[in-house]
Amino acid sequence: MSGTFVSGMRTMARGAREERRLFTIAIIGSALYGVGTAASGWLVGRVTERVVVPAVTGSGSVSTADVWLAGATLMAVTLVTVGAILVRRIWAGMVAFALQARYRRALARRYLELPLSWHHAHPAGRLLATASSDVEATWQAMFILPFALGVVVLIAVAGVAMAAADPVLAAVALLVLPALVAANVVYQRRMSPRVTRVQQLRGEVSATAHESFEGSLVVKTLGLAGEEVERFAADADRLRAANVAAGRTRGTFDPVIDALPNLGTLAVLVVGTVRAANGAVGVGDLVQIAYLLGLLAFPVRSFGWLLSELPRTVAGDARVQAVLQEEATTPWGDRPAPGTGPLAVAAKDLTYRHPAPATDPLAERPDVPGQFARRDEAPAPRREAAPALADVTLDVAAGTTVAVVGGTGSGKSTLAGMLVRLVDPTSGQVLLDGVDVRDLAAGEVAGAAALVPQSTFVFDDTVRGNIALGLDADDVPAERRVDDDDVWEALRLARAEEFVKSLPNGLDELVGERGSTLSGGQRQRLALARALVRKPRLLVLDDATSALDPAVERAVLDGLAASGSGTTVVVVAYRPATIALADEVVHLERGRVVDRGPAAEVEARDAGYRHLVTAYARAARDRADETANKAGMA
Repeated sequence: MSGTFVSGMRTMARGAREERRLFTIAIIGSALYGVGTAASGWLVGRVTERVVVPAVTGSGSVSTADVWLAGATLMAVTLVTVGAILVRRIWAGMVAFALQARYRRALARRYLELPLSWHHAHPAGRLLATASSDVEATWQAMFILPFALGVVVLIAVAGVAMAAADPVLAAVALLVLPALVAANVVYQRRMSPRVTRVQQLRGEVSATAHESFEGSLVVKTLGLAGEEVERFAADADRLRAANVAAGRTRGTFDPVIDALPNLGTLAVLVVGTVRAANGAVGVGDLVQIAYLLGLLAFPVRSFGWLLSELPRTVAGDARVQAVLQEEATTPWGDRPAPGTGPLAVAAKDLTYRHPAPATDPLAERPDVPGQFARRDEAPAPRREAAPALADVTLDVAAGTTVAVVGGTGSGKSTLAGMLVRLVDPTSGQVLLDGVDVRDLAAGEVAGAAALVPQSTFVFDDTVRGNIALGLDADDVPAERRVDDDDVWEALRLARAEEFVKSLPNGLDELVGERGSTLSGGQRQRLALARALVRKPRLLVLDDATSALDPAVERAVLDGLAASGSGTTVVVVAYRPATIALADEVVHLERGRVVDRGPAAEVEARDAGYRHLVTAYARAARDRADETANKAGMA
C-alpha cells in the first residue's frame, strides 16, 4: 500500500509543479473552504449559546438586532465558503484538464519521434489507450487532491476549535479519525490490484477493437464477424468482471467510511449530554462540537476517494512514462542532403532483425500476482528470430532504375523502408551520395527521398489535401511549396489526371475515410502522385502499382521514365512488365542478395529468379492446358 501511495503522491506532486499557478489557486480556494467550514461550526456554537438558548429559556435579553447580526454573520461566512468551493472545484478541474492536455501532446510528440521499429513492437490499440484512458486515469485524482488538502485544513482548524470548547469532547470526537485512516488504508490496499487490473484490461479491449477495425476487410471477406465479436466479448467480459470486483470492494467500504463520522457524532452527543447535565460543558460548546463533527462526515470521504484513485494514477502513469521515457530514438546529424539531382544509393552490409513484441507495462509478474513489472526488470527470454536482412550490399547509380525481386518474406519491404530511413539497420549503413543517412539533419531524407508503400493510406481529406499534404501551407519554404499546377502535373505522371477531373469537385473532392470513395487502383495513383509532387531525388516504390491493371501500370512507369525528372528509382516488383523497365535487377532470397545484373542475364543464370518471374506465365499456360484437356475429353 505504501508503495502505491508514495508513487501516486509523487505523480500528484509532479503535476502540481507543472501547473503551479492553477494548482496554487485551487489550494487557496480549498484552504478558505476548510477555514470557512470550521468557522461556521464555531459560529453555530456561539449563536446557540448567546442567542438561541437565552431566547428559548428566557434567561437573557435577546434583541432583534442580535438575531439579524447572527444571521448576517452566518450568511457572510457561508457566502465566503461557497465562493471558496467554486474556486476549488473550477481550478482543480482546470489543473486536471491542463495536465491531461499537456501529457497527450507530449505523447503525440513522442509517438512521432519514436522510430518505426518501436511502433512495430507496440500494438496501436494500446498506444491509443495510453493517450486517452491512461492519461485520464493518471490525473483523475487531481480533481480530488485540492479537496483532500482543504479537508486537512478543516480538520486542523476544527480540532483546535473543539479542543478550545471542551478537550474531553474533542478527544471523543477525534477518536473517529484513526478509525477512518485505518478503514481507508485497508480500502486502498484492497482496491490497488483491482484498479490496476481494470486499467490493464482497458488497454487490451482497446487493442482488440482497434485490431478488428483495422482488419475489417479480412473479417468481412472471410466471414469471421462472429469470431471477432466473441473475441471482443471475451475481453469486454473480463473488463466487466474486473470493474464489478472493484465496484464490489467500493460498495463494501463506502458505508463503513460513511458510518464512522456519524457514530462519532452519536458518541459526542451521549458523552456531551452527561457533561452538560453536570455543568462541565455549555450547550453551545456541545452543539459546536457535534455540528463540526457532522460537517466532517462528507469531506473526510475525500481521503477515501483520493486513495481509491491513486492506484489508477500509478497504473496510468506507468504506461505513460513507459512511452515518454523510452530510450529508442532516431538520431539525426547536422549535414544537409548532398548535391543536387538524382541520388546515388549504396547499402553496405545491411542486417536487420525485427524487434520482439513489447510487454505491457501493466503486465502482471508471474511470481507476484497483482503486481506489474518494473521498467528495469528483464523481459522473459525469447528465441531470436532469423534476420529479415543479412549482409545486404548493393549500389544504385544516380538516375537509374533498379528492380528488387524476391519471394514472400525475402526482405524486400524491409530494404525499401531502410533506404528512406523508416528504420535503421541492426548493423551496416545506407549511403546517399556517399553520406550515411544517420549523419543527415532531420527532414533532409524526407525532403530528398519518397516511398510509396504497398499498403497505401489516404486521409479523409480532399484530393488536393492528400497530394500536397502540408506542402501548400504558408509557412513552407517557397522552394518546396506546391500549387495546383504542381498537383495536376503529379496527377498526370501518376495517370490519375482523368479520374480526378471526372470527380464532381475535382481537386476539392472529399475522398472519405481511408479513401473509401475510391478504388484500390485510384488510391495507389493518388499515393504515387503524393510522392511525385515532392520531386524526389530518390523514389522507392514498394509494389506500389500492384492494384493497377497492366496497361495503366505500364503507362505510369513509362511516364516516370519519360518525365526526365532526374530521379533514382528503386522498385519492388513482381510483374515482368515492371521489371523490364529497370536498368538492373536485384534478387533477394531469405534476406540475402543472391544475384544482380541486367534482367535477361539474371534470368539466364539464376533458377530461383527465373522461377519467380515466369510464375504468372507458367500458371497461365497450365490453366490453358487444363482447359484444352477438358475440352478434348468432352
